[in-house]
Amino acid sequence: MTKTAPAARFVAWLARPLASFHLIVTIATLLTVLGLVMVLSASSVEAYAERGSAYSLFVQQAMFAALGCVLFYLALRIPMRRMRQWSFPVFALSVLALVLVLIPGIGSEVQGSRRWFDLGPVSVQPSEIVKVTLVVWGAHLLASRRSEQAALKDILVPLVPAGMLVCLLVVLEPNLSTTIALGIVLAALLWFGGLPVRLFVTIAVSGMVAAAVLALSAGYRSDRMRAFFNPGADPQGIGYQARQAQYSLADGGIWGRGLGQSRAKWSYLPNSHNDFIFAIIGEELGFLGCALVLGLFALFVYTGLRIATRSVDPFLRLLTATATTWITAQALINVGYVVGLLPVTGLQLPLVSAGGSSLAITLFMFGVIANAARHEPEAVSALQAGQDGRFSRLLRLPKPEAYSPAKAEAARARNAAKAAAQRARTERSRQSDRSRQAPPPRRGQSGGSARRRSPESRGTSSLRATRAWEPNYPMPHARERGRSR
Repeated sequence: MTKTAPAARFVAWLARPLASFHLIVTIATLLTVLGLVMVLSASSVEAYAERGSAYSLFVQQAMFAALGCVLFYLALRIPMRRMRQWSFPVFALSVLALVLVLIPGIGSEVQGSRRWFDLGPVSVQPSEIVKVTLVVWGAHLLASRRSEQAALKDILVPLVPAGMLVCLLVVLEPNLSTTIALGIVLAALLWFGGLPVRLFVTIAVSGMVAAAVLALSAGYRSDRMRAFFNPGADPQGIGYQARQAQYSLADGGIWGRGLGQSRAKWSYLPNSHNDFIFAIIGEELGFLGCALVLGLFALFVYTGLRIATRSVDPFLRLLTATATTWITAQALINVGYVVGLLPVTGLQLPLVSAGGSSLAITLFMFGVIANAARHEPEAVSALQAGQDGRFSRLLRLPKPEAYSPAKAEAARARNAAKAAAQRARTERSRQSDRSRQAPPPRRGQSGGSARRRSPESRGTSSLRATRAWEPNYPMPHARERGRSR
């Protein structure tokens, strides 16, 4: 009885309405705190050698962690309706940022890669921002198309072309690791969006072939592949970093050498505070520390998929499942190449590795998932009944709105009617302009040759495809759309 009491209490706690919300907040907090501690430990030696202060990189990471906490709070307060309204404009701005960062003089170049905007003392990486914007806009787009019973072509367009464009821009930086992460986001959107298995497998295989070609196309990427398949060929050259990471893990053993007692961080393991911080965790905290990190990510997988399955809003289901897949896959890839199961790609360990843009953006994504947890039906009922809890009352979070399929369908019908009326008015104005500008027909010329095919006869699928970026609910500026056309 006493042995099963803790498990029974935990199961009873999971049955509470806001259990998913509290789990997400706890996981984000623990991973962020652990990351700050390990960044301080792993970067202190190199930071002191390069900048004269052992805390310089840690202070920068702490600043971005504070910014990430602010973004986490803002993500909790954003209404889902607003998030869907802003999804495409923000995605378009992030794509524009990817274009601007490639222009010399605007984007800064570091070690042959042009990935950052220098904003005073900090640097911002737009490729990290586009991960979130692609997740949100893709979830909105697929949820809208699924509710309209759209054809397969309307589901793939414009999501797949937009995803390929983003991947191309990131490859030009060049940044293969982020390209892989964006490919995972796109694949997760298509999978959870209900793409047929045969077509999904075709797209996935094509993506893996493209990734393999890119991995073998550049010098440093092909060196990493050769080091993975033949690690003993050049132990002091291309295979040095991966080999030192495994030495660090072996040195830690079960219990570890102790916090701050790593020997690899004394310039034996390059990028020990960034890409290979999991090796420092294994060396200082041992197998137990690594198990703690993996356990937190496993709990995150359970919580994220729990939120997705309990949500009744299709947008929230797609958003939460895709974000969970992206963050978890990135963590597994990082751990995989540190322990030698995968070739080195450069993907960071979410919330743990040093990297300001990645930390802040990932915390924002955790905030979005926590916001989705507050929109579970049981959570909405509890919050509407005044069972906010001390944490929600402390943050003064707004009460979530319950999702109603009937209201969503009515909103889509009203929006479709307004869009059709606006298109009809626009077409009538164009026809009147053409009739005033067209010369009179010549004698003997058939009037039927001047007829034009009416846009209404083209079918609804093409009209829907041209407005793929617009929300499927009424917007305040709906009357203004189309005037400039």
